[in-house]
Amino acid sequence: MRKCYELEVAGVKRDLPLFAVNDKISIAAFIIFGDVELTVACAAELLKKVPEHDIMITAEAKSIPLIHEMARQSGVNGYVVARKKKKVYMSDVVEVSVNSITTQSEQKLYLGSEDAQKLKGKRVLIVDDVISTGESLCALEKLVEAAGGNIVGRAAILAEGDAAQRPELTFLEKLPLFDADGNILE
Repeated sequence: MRKCYELEVAGVKRDLPLFAVNDKISIAAFIIFGDVELTVACAAELLKKVPEHDIMITAEAKSIPLIHEMARQSGVNGYVVARKKKKVYMSDVVEVSVNSITTQSEQKLYLGSEDAQKLKGKRVLIVDDVISTGESLCALEKLVEAAGGNIVGRAAILAEGDAAQRPELTFLEKLPLFDADGNILE
């Protein structure tokens, strides 16, 4: 039984451990936290592929290093992070629900008025580390639309499973799904 999947993305190789989502499907865990080399390389490659934009948005938390590095490399001093919990400093909060494959329960994403103002009337690029079911992406789209932003692109390092077939996504590599024994599902 396979326990890892070797992935090469942006010229960097990593072994991704496999974890069961249920008794039939496993996923390869792609985590960029703490991996500076991978984050820098992926940010550079994604920036070559994404459309022109004024500002970027992502969901808390795994893709924060990626969006930060993309902003740094492109010389932009700012981006927006949709939060998983309301904060006391957030006013006029917009919230949406999301069911992510890696969380296994309903979550909410929140955007305060200050961040919403940053998106209003702007060309917005949605950024994520991995897009799988598209639920997080859909939640971010709703937040951007509620804030009055114009979505110009949706970018991720990896498109997992059927997400790789979505024409509106810009991504660097496909990430397969696996069966319970670690075999790639076609």
